[in-house]
This record gives sequence, structure tokens and C-alpha cells, in this order.
Amino acid sequence: MKFAYKFSNLLGAFYRHGNLCFSKDGNSAISPVGNRISVFDLKNNKSETLPASTTKNISCLGISPDGNLAILIDEDGAAILVSLVTRAVLHHHHFHSPVHSVSFSPDGRKFVITKENVALMYHAPGRNREFNAFALDKSYYGPFDETTCIDWTDDSKCFAVGSKDMTTWIFGAERWANLIYYSLGGHKDIIVGCFFENDSLDMYTVSQEGTLCVWESDTELEGLRKGPKYSERKKMEEEKKKREEGESNEDDDVEDIVGEDGETRGDVIKGSADTPKQVEGIKNVRYSQRSKHYFNKAGDFNKLTAAAFHKKTHILVTGFASGAFHLHELPEFDLIHSLSISDQRISTIAMNPTGDWIGFGCSGLGQLLVWEWQSESYVFKQQGHFNNMNSLAYSPDGQYLVTGGDDGKVKVWNTNSGLCFVTFTEHSSGVTNVAFTSSGFVVVSASLDGTVRAFDLHRYRNFRTMTSPRPAQFSSLAVDSSGELVCAGSQDSFEIFLWSMQTGRLLEVLSGHEGPVSNLCFSPVQSVLASVSWDKTVRLWDMLDSWQTKETLRLTSDGLAVTYRPDGQELAVASLDGEITFWTPQTGGQTGSIAGRHDLQMGRKETEKITAKQSAKGKSFTSLCYSADGESILAGGQSKFVCIYNIKEHVLMKKFEISCNLSLDAMEEFLDRRKMTEFGSLSLVDEGTGDGDGVELSLPGVKRGDMSSRRFIPEIRVSSLCFSPTGRSWAAASTEGLLIYSLDASLVFDPYDLDMDVTPASIRQQMKKKEWASAILLSFRLNEMPLIREVLEAVPYDQITVVCSSLPDVYVDKLLNFVASTLEKSNHLQFYLSWAQCLLTLHGQKLKNRSGAVLPTVQQLLKSIQRHSDDLSKLCDWNIYNIRYAAALSKQRGMKRTAAESLSDEEEEEEEEVEMDSGGWCLKHQSFPQPPHIPEDY
Repeated sequence: MKFAYKFSNLLGAFYRHGNLCFSKDGNSAISPVGNRISVFDLKNNKSETLPASTTKNISCLGISPDGNLAILIDEDGAAILVSLVTRAVLHHHHFHSPVHSVSFSPDGRKFVITKENVALMYHAPGRNREFNAFALDKSYYGPFDETTCIDWTDDSKCFAVGSKDMTTWIFGAERWANLIYYSLGGHKDIIVGCFFENDSLDMYTVSQEGTLCVWESDTELEGLRKGPKYSERKKMEEEKKKREEGESNEDDDVEDIVGEDGETRGDVIKGSADTPKQVEGIKNVRYSQRSKHYFNKAGDFNKLTAAAFHKKTHILVTGFASGAFHLHELPEFDLIHSLSISDQRISTIAMNPTGDWIGFGCSGLGQLLVWEWQSESYVFKQQGHFNNMNSLAYSPDGQYLVTGGDDGKVKVWNTNSGLCFVTFTEHSSGVTNVAFTSSGFVVVSASLDGTVRAFDLHRYRNFRTMTSPRPAQFSSLAVDSSGELVCAGSQDSFEIFLWSMQTGRLLEVLSGHEGPVSNLCFSPVQSVLASVSWDKTVRLWDMLDSWQTKETLRLTSDGLAVTYRPDGQELAVASLDGEITFWTPQTGGQTGSIAGRHDLQMGRKETEKITAKQSAKGKSFTSLCYSADGESILAGGQSKFVCIYNIKEHVLMKKFEISCNLSLDAMEEFLDRRKMTEFGSLSLVDEGTGDGDGVELSLPGVKRGDMSSRRFIPEIRVSSLCFSPTGRSWAAASTEGLLIYSLDASLVFDPYDLDMDVTPASIRQQMKKKEWASAILLSFRLNEMPLIREVLEAVPYDQITVVCSSLPDVYVDKLLNFVASTLEKSNHLQFYLSWAQCLLTLHGQKLKNRSGAVLPTVQQLLKSIQRHSDDLSKLCDWNIYNIRYAAALSKQRGMKRTAAESLSDEEEEEEEEVEMDSGGWCLKHQSFPQPPHIPEDY
């Protein structure tokens, strides 16, 4: 087995902190999730998390106007420049202090960041390669407190900066003679948003107390005039001084910063309370307050927390701490509608370029919502687990994932789209374990509220609730291969409860353990239940023989996790001493062990008194999972690493670092000495009450943070691991969310039976000779995926059966595996289905004899077929609806046409009756009307 797995997606996290952005076409929302960003395709209902990551949580991000570049800035001011096309990191930069906001100019040539009370304007990176992609152009000083927001004019001539000192400052991006800086007041609280009107210098400012000020400028954008350069202005002032005596010697508003080496660093625009000096012959820009409006007229003390303005539609969106938002049309301040979308504080608002969709981010619960205000409907609404994610499980076909968390919710995710499509909230306490039945349409969950619940994925309802005779907190769960038996282990009564899925009745209570039951697992091939407990034993229970103990395995330490190999011939157990032991279930004998304590590499928490090396001696693996082929095992615990071991050799094959986010606790092995004082670590100091930034020590015995404290840092941990049944990916439930690692076949060169004659040229030569079977064998010996695809798609459709029948058995498995993986993303649906059908029909019996090795490939094939079936069924349903609508519409128009024709016929008959003279002469046909025909026998 090859270990070319790489990070592919992050599920369960949609928004953490920072600002939202939309793509250039407005069809995708870009959201910061921890130290990464996720792109949510709202048209195709898919999500993707970029592999690029910052050192700490992202505080703000900016997208270039062409949508190709993104600047990600973390809490400490470390920035990375990321290409949204190639997903690669292009440049690293550090601003040396926290950055509050970043914004590109509309022309894409500059970008401005605000930190402390300064606004810094940089040259935006272009198409040319540069040694320093971030070149400082100008520094703007003016606000007396921290800056909060930025907005640009449409022509990139000026930008505005809001501040916590209740003022808004307008600066010129170039050396304008009549607008160097301008300060706007009128508010009594922090400025939340400042916005320019479309193609104008007119401004709107919104503050936290719920006040909107409308500012009108006496100058248009075309009225801005270029000012003289610094040297010219200096000469003019010297000449003026010579002519006029007694004039005060004031410093210039614009000066150059010159470094020690004599190189010009950039310009500094210094604002002051005085009006900037006016250049002769040019009138300075002046602002006047046109109107002032209030959002909270009814005396509501609900604070305004976020705002966004769309210049073309003149729509202002404001969000409040209560979760409500208002839509107003400016400048008249007409209320369009007011709704509440959450019970949490709205942290950020963004509007897409067309102004139809509004994105909301609520950091309290990690919610991300996209609202279409015209139809008043949700375009996108997702939320992850509020607290820790405790467990996960794959469906039998690998298409779905189910997770359970401390918030009592059970969520089911689609692995293709990366989105949650159903959430069950019936549990009243934390969910400790979840599982799929063998059918894949029933999810079972165990909770600390004393219930085990079964959910139907067809009707999305809780159809079974199983409880124990006495109240118990269930910490483990297992479902047998038939889906008929459900087991749950108790952590307080040391018993295992057995229910029937069909009736929901309690069948048996299995007693024998002398400590809490930590984990359960059913054998995939037999009706045997394995249970591991803190009493240092593993018990095997025979479900067919009166539920008696079949075997008892003695461990050297407390048992924490147990799992069966997919073929049921081996059992792996993780214990408290950091060892993984392997057993044969039939004989009860131990076959090997792995000492993995040193592979965890624990970090040191900020509040710990001992070093990470000493702390690691008490750590162990808490989650185990076999790979799909049974050759390797995944192990994870209270660490940022997931280890994968080769079982046969008992060696560590690879360690995956699931996170490099230093905003989480226990990430670094050594504490920062700069935080150490003579009284201890600064992290142990309580900085006071009510300031919102203090650190409160957790209570004794609290492992996952004290939720009642003012602020706590979540600790990095891996609570659950699961390999996909297809063998092409595995998932880890961690503090960061649900991490998916997929097989990266593009980076692996793994030739099979390679010699000098196997080259791309020789393969294409065989294709020209139409030797299809030989070309396929040579391409698999070279094992380059693009070349294999080229050869397969060159085979004529009528030759597929002939080629499949002539393949050796070794290459049948390889070809079937390639078809299964390619079918998932290929548009040649019928072509690859024909290959799969021929392979299974001609070689089905031989594949059945080695079903254990072929099973992951078949499950991958089923997953791909099911995905295409779902997509096609939706498309066909939509087409049927359109055809019916068109038929009904044409029928309705036909009825109208028939009615119109009959009406016109009646009108003609009436005209014929009228157009006759008194003698019966028809004036229209110029004849007498014919008499009616009378029968002869009348």
C-alpha cells in the first residue's frame, strides 16, 4: 500500500473569524475557517478547503478584483499571498502587529491594510516576478485609535478608513492638491462601516450605537486635481517666505521617509485636526452632513456589529448582536425588510457583485448563511458542531459521513460536496459514538443522555429510541454486520446493553467487566462482539451462543480502543501505556505489538507545569482504524499527529500533521520564553474581569476547557479516525473539524514490472498498430495515470469485450481499480461503465475468489455509480418538469387559439346575417341564400 495521502478537504467548519468575500462572478463564497480558507460553490453546492494555511487563525482576508489572488492575514499580522487558480502560496510577509482589515483597490493596482492607527498602502503584486511582492507605497496617519474598516472609490483615487475614535478619515491614493486628508465625525461610538457612493465622493458612515450619517461632498471625482511634487511645493513655500515676513514655519503635510541607507521607503500622509493647507487656485474638498438616521429608534440597546453596502443597487445591510439584520435603500433610508436569521451575534456581512445575495457569518456557532433578499430565501445555510466532534463513521459505499459532537447533534455529510444535508437534534446531551448499518440508510448514535437512537435517512426521522432499565451514560456503540443487533457500553455501570433493531427491545445485559467499557466492535464476518475496558481485559462475546464470553484477552494496561481487521482475522487493541497489540480472535493469542508512545510527540499546554517530554509518558492512542486492505493501521490521540503503521513489519510508515495552527493549545513542544516572567507564564495571569481578553484557569479535572471562563484556548486532539471503505481516503475528527485525506495518485510514480522497452513512445506505437491489449498492459507497467486514460479512451467501443477477455488476472484488478477511480470524475459515463461491466462479467468468478482484496475497488465503483445516478436523476427530474411545463403551456395556448378561432367564426356568421338587404339578397356574396335541403320522404 502506498501512503501518498494528502489533505483534500475540511468538513464541519464553515466560518470561524474574520471577513467573508465573494468571488468575481459572485457564485462562490470564500470564508476563513481557522488558519485556512474554504471556497463554497453556491451554484453547484460544493465546498473546497485550500491546502494553504497561516500560522494562526485568519483575522482578515482580501480578494483581488480579478479573483486570482487572495491575501490571508492571521492574528499576529503574518500574511501569505495565495493564488486561487493554482492553490499555491506565492509570498510570505509579516506586518509585525495585528491587522484589522485589508482591501484591494478596484483597479487592482494597490491594496491597503490597517493596523493600529495607521493605514498602509502597498503596490499589489502583478504578473511580473518580483523579489518583494509587497512594496510599501505610502503610510497614512490620522486616526487616534485603532482602525476598523476600509472602502475605496470606484476609480481608486481615494479611500476611507473608519476608526475606534469615532471618526472616519478620507485619504487620497495619489497626491491630490485639493484632498490630502479629511476627517468626518458625527458619531458617538466605534465606526463599523464607511462606504462611498457609486462614482462619487459622497459617503455613508455607520457606527456601533446604530447611527447612519450621510455625507455630501462639494466636489466630484473628476474635480480632484494633481498637486505639485514635494520639491516644487518646498520651493514655492520658500519663495513665499521671502516675500512675506512673519509667516509661521509649519511642517509639510507630505514628506518622504528616508532610511539609513538613503533609500526612499515611501510617503507619509500625516493628518491633523487642522484643515490641510490649500494650494493657490485650487479649492479644497469640503464635506457637509446631509442627514442622520437611527436604527434603534425603540430604545433597543442591541449593538450594530457588521455592515455592508452595494453601490450599484444602493442597498445597505446592517447586522446586530441579536442576530437580526436590516436592509435599507439609501440615501432615503427606506426600510426594505428586517429579519432575524440567528440567535447569535452577526460577525461579518458581504454582498456578491450583483447585489442579489448577502453572506452572513456568525462566529458564536460557526454559522455561514447566504440570503437572497429579493425572494427572501436561503441560498446556503450551514453550521458545524458547536463543541468538540467526538466520533465519525463512513457509510458502506463511502459516499456519506456521520459525525456526533458534544452539542448533542448528529450530522450527516456528503463526501462529494463536503456539505451537511441533515442534522438530527433529538439527543439532549453529548453524542459519544455513531455508526452506520450495513444497508447505509440507518444511522445509530449513543449519547450521555442514556439513549441510543436510530435515524432513517430516507425519511430523516428518529424511528427507534433504545434505553436501559437503569439510567446509564453510553460511551461506546457497535452495530453488527446484519444491522439487527445494537450494542452500547456504559461508563458508569460497567455493563453492555444489547437491543434488537427491529423491535427496539432490550435483549440482554452483558456483565463481566470490572471497569468502564471504553470501546466496542463487531466482527465483520462472525456474530462476535469485542469489548475493551479499563479493567485491562478484552472480552469476546458470542452472539449465537447465549451471549456468553467466548474469550478473555489480558492486557498490560487499561484498554482504550479495539477494532477488527476488515476480514475479521485480526484484532487490534490500544492501551493506556501507549502500545497497540494485535491478537488472533480464533485462538486468543497475541501476534505482535507496537510501542507508539514516542510517536505521538505531545505539545506542552500553556498552563502545564511539566515539559512535553514528561507529559507524553502519560499519553496514548485513543482511536484505531484499519486500512481497507488490512495491511496498515491508523492511530490517533491527544496530539496533532496521526500515525500510520505497517502491521506486518510493525514499523511507523508516516506521520500526518493534522494542523499547524498555533492558536490552538498544546501545539508547540516548548513554551515561548518571551511569555515567561519571574512569576511564571503570562498565560497563567488573570488579566481582570469583564475585559473579554482575560485567561481564566480551568477547574481541576476539566480536560476540554472550562466553558464558563471568559476565554479559553481549545486543545488540539484527534477524537476519532475512520478509513473509507473504498480505501482511497480517510477522515479524522479533530479540534479543527472533520479533516479528509485523499489518495494523491498524481504525485506517485509506481511502475509495475518496468523494463527499458516500456516507454510512452512504445505505448503510442502499439496504439497506432491497434494492438489495444498490448498498449494497456504496457501503460499499466509504466503506471502513469494520464497515459492509461489516453490508451483506454482510444480503444474502440466494439473492442472493449475482446480486450477485457485477453487481459491477465493481475491486470484485471488494476484496470478495475483505475475504472472505478476515473468514473467518479469522468464525463464518459457509458464508456467506463461498459469497461466495468465487461470486466465483472468475464472475470467475476476469479474476482469473487479474492473478494477481500477487490472489495475496496468494488465499493469505490458503487460510490461512483451512485453519485452519477443521483446527478442524472436530478437532471432527468428537472427535464421532465420542464417538458411538462412546456406541454401544459402549449396546451393552454392551443385552447386560447381554438377559443379565439371559434369566436372569430361566430363573428363572421353574425356579419353574414347582418349583411342582407330587405329582399334576402346577400350583400357579401351577391346572391340569394340557398334554401335548406328537404328530404323526399318529408
